[in-house]
Amino acid sequence: MTDLPTTSPAFDLIIRGGTVIDGTRAPRFQADVGITDGRIAVIGPLDNRTAAREIDATGRIVAPGFIDSHTHDDSAVLVDPGMTCKVSQGVTSVVTGNCGVSIAPLKPGSPRPMPLGLLSPGGGQVAEFASFADYVAALRAAPAAVNVAPMVGHTSLRASVVSDLGRAATDSEIGAMRSHVQEALDAGAIGVSTGTFYPPAEAAPTAEIIEVCRPLTGSGGVYATHMRNEADQVTQSLEESFAIGKALDVQVVISHHKVVGPANFGRTKETLPLISKAMSCQCVALDCYPYNASSTMLHTDPAKLQVKVVVAASGPHPEVAG
Repeated sequence: MTDLPTTSPAFDLIIRGGTVIDGTRAPRFQADVGITDGRIAVIGPLDNRTAAREIDATGRIVAPGFIDSHTHDDSAVLVDPGMTCKVSQGVTSVVTGNCGVSIAPLKPGSPRPMPLGLLSPGGGQVAEFASFADYVAALRAAPAAVNVAPMVGHTSLRASVVSDLGRAATDSEIGAMRSHVQEALDAGAIGVSTGTFYPPAEAAPTAEIIEVCRPLTGSGGVYATHMRNEADQVTQSLEESFAIGKALDVQVVISHHKVVGPANFGRTKETLPLISKAMSCQCVALDCYPYNASSTMLHTDPAKLQVKVVVAASGPHPEVAG
């Protein structure tokens, strides 16, 4: 908290009387916030200061922009750079490329099996970026209203490189994917994500994932995963995720942690202690969403259809929506 000298000029904006939560893990505190040239100039008592514009934040929280840590906004930030859907909720940064699905690199003409359809939520044409550097260049050429922290997706790599998605990758295919990962990290990717829950990647054994992700070691990047199983085999999937993180010596993020299906409800009593134990000897984190349903592709595997399924939308069969 800083006091401003009385000789200081007026601010462009003062947010008065709010409760500040500053993101440093410090306790919340009451303060005014003075902003000049789009940047926070001072946090403290500004009773005697003036501004071109003032906002009364009494009874409200004043906080930095929120980070949406799990998104599929890879295309949205290009198609709708205003990102009203996010900034209207206070989100100022998005992490893209989750669940193994990234807009780059995608070999032109390569197959787009689900869940790669997430790259085109409106069903329109998806831009193709053969390299991650090309995608980053597109982001910089037309900056979105949010910061973008992109990951490279293992499923996208498989779709671009592996000739038969129903099998494990060959050594040469692993080498090609590994080269793409290195190129992506060099271009600015913050890590690699996997989605072994989905058919295009479920045939990938643990060894394939480790070898493809080798460039992560020593890079400071993260390994984020939509695990192989979030239902009956959830603990085994957690152990696989931890093992990959240990083999690569990288940070692990368990995406949207949950346990699926009525038979597994309450099993977070097993999974959360397991995650806490892993945290004591390696860097592990998780994200979760605050609602009791998930949104994903329509599986044909009976084991994945044991809970209520609602069709939100279908291009070929719009009549089944709902």
